[in-house]
Amino acid sequence: MRERAEQMLALGLEGQLKHFRIDLSRLGDAADLVLKLTREAYPTLDVPFHSRWRHFVVDDQDRWSAIDNATRWPDAAARARAAFDLAIVSVLLDAGAGAAWRYRDALSGREIGRSEGLALASLDMFAAGAFSARNDPLRVDTTALVALSDDALRRGFQVSANNPLAGVEGRADLLRRLGRTVAENPAVFAQRDTPRPGGLFDHLAALAHDGSIAGPKILAELLRHLAPIWPSRLTLAGVALGDCWRHSLLVTDDATSGLVPLHKLSQWMSYSLIEPLQAAGIAVADINGLTGLAEYRNGGLLIDAGVLALRDPAVAAQQHTVDSELVVEWRALTVALLDRLAALIRARLNMDAATLPLAKILQGGTWTAGRHIARQLRSDGSPPLRIVSDGTVF
Repeated sequence: MRERAEQMLALGLEGQLKHFRIDLSRLGDAADLVLKLTREAYPTLDVPFHSRWRHFVVDDQDRWSAIDNATRWPDAAARARAAFDLAIVSVLLDAGAGAAWRYRDALSGREIGRSEGLALASLDMFAAGAFSARNDPLRVDTTALVALSDDALRRGFQVSANNPLAGVEGRADLLRRLGRTVAENPAVFAQRDTPRPGGLFDHLAALAHDGSIAGPKILAELLRHLAPIWPSRLTLAGVALGDCWRHSLLVTDDATSGLVPLHKLSQWMSYSLIEPLQAAGIAVADINGLTGLAEYRNGGLLIDAGVLALRDPAVAAQQHTVDSELVVEWRALTVALLDRLAALIRARLNMDAATLPLAKILQGGTWTAGRHIARQLRSDGSPPLRIVSDGTVF
């Protein structure tokens, strides 16, 4: 992923890309905003990882921790399986919500949109046993996933004509695909329990060497064993490639010529599995081996800060599909430029990749800065490009 993103960046710096120009001199402005917001949120620079767990915190109250601490888990592995169940399902439901959708939180009475609202909706469904096939609500079972209807998801996410959520059908189908895939692979997902997404914990634990597993290994296992859940787009040697797209300028001399892998949701999931692994006593190494997330907050920051400029500004008003070369360029450039932005931020803080990994810069960070600058420039806080999403990419 990094290799192809760097190739795209090189083409851009040579002025060869069709849709974007790059101005590295504006990267410092983006770094200033990221540093400002990071210091405001984390004055001691003790930044947590960018993961789904951050979105379960409402008004400084950690909703998952409250459930976790009130539950008598049989052992650390059972606790980790439940956390894996929640993280995997919640991440798969985390595609862009659209500007209009809101989730009314029963505890606070607030109406919460976007990723935080999606997180709470998924947590409430999980805690209520909506994904469980037994009396134990804090689990996800394949039979419940396979039987999940579009309407059940609409009810759980409070979707109505006046509260539309983008890609409901795509999200529900993704969970049904997850259920079937997990059920068909008991060697991975049912080593210590009936088939469930959280069974992946036992698989990863078995792969750990000396109590440690590398971040890229987590991603590799997710890509390998969850590949069938993604809608059939591009395939290579009979393997569905998921969040991987074509760009005509990325030419190589092998069968992968033109392919640009990004895997945003799989990497978001990988980041979100780190903390449950650590809590179960398994160290996670080489977290920087994962890339930045190629989505519209990180990518929006780069456009809104002037690092990326559209060759034709008029296309910002048009809708673009995720497989368009404009979107593929934007997302690949985002991955490469996030690495450069991270290096600049570390230099200004006199820190290194070990003390300030990319996962913390994203949290501190670039994602927040992308949302912040979008709200400053557009009243609805929408991203600078209009993307048609089916609920399975961002």
